[in-house]
Amino acid sequence: MAGIGANPLDAQASPEKPQASGTQTLMRGLALLECVAAGIGDVKGIAARLGTPRSTTHRMLNSLTQDGYLHHVPYKGYLLGPKLIALGMRALEQRPLVAIARPHIEELARQTGDTVHLGVVEGAEVFYLDKIPNTRGLEMRSRIGLRMPLASTGLGKALLLGLPRERWSELYEHALRLTAAAPERPPLAPWPEFESRLAAYVDRGWSFDLEENEIGIRCVGAPIRDVRNQVVAAISVASAVPYMPDERMEELGPIVRAVADAISKDLGWKRDERASGHR
Repeated sequence: MAGIGANPLDAQASPEKPQASGTQTLMRGLALLECVAAGIGDVKGIAARLGTPRSTTHRMLNSLTQDGYLHHVPYKGYLLGPKLIALGMRALEQRPLVAIARPHIEELARQTGDTVHLGVVEGAEVFYLDKIPNTRGLEMRSRIGLRMPLASTGLGKALLLGLPRERWSELYEHALRLTAAAPERPPLAPWPEFESRLAAYVDRGWSFDLEENEIGIRCVGAPIRDVRNQVVAAISVASAVPYMPDERMEELGPIVRAVADAISKDLGWKRDERASGHR
């Protein structure tokens, strides 16, 4: 019981002190994990970054290691532990690609007036996950669930930018075989020209489809990357040739790439400013 004359507010305030202390401890622990994620793995470096005594830092490291959030390598330092790896994978599972990309591609379609696609790699083909129709009244054969050769579409070539160059010729040959079996399909450029164009697309971070998949339709595509900096999907803007002269395609390239980058950031990707493009 509070003594006579005691301020009742003091009694009410006291339970909040442990709560404030607990929040501070939690935030300090999260800051410590961020230090390790950034490559600071020794007690001295972490203590200096957090501004905490080494004894306190060491206790926090021991607790997080015992609980599996960190892993200690003797004489090397601390690394992120198995629990964080599992949580990271769960976070990826809970952020489905289509749901994350949808608002971005809807806005891109609204701004351009053109059809916007979202796709992923399935073997030697691109699988269309989503499609936002254009507002120009144009019809094109693309649809959700469709599969097309990677090497003959703007969307597919954007995905090729994340694959080893040794695979380009194999995927080019696959597209050639499908083209030969369907005479109505437009021919691909000769291999030396195709390879040269793809190398240029890698350097700038976006790709073109110059009526290589459907006569009268041109596309501009760009890759989407995840937290590991791996290409996991791509988007493209597609329209009829009259709306896609060379000049407009060049203008759209950086715009499509910027939207792809925004989706990538929502997936946890961070740009490496030291690198040229996305390589």
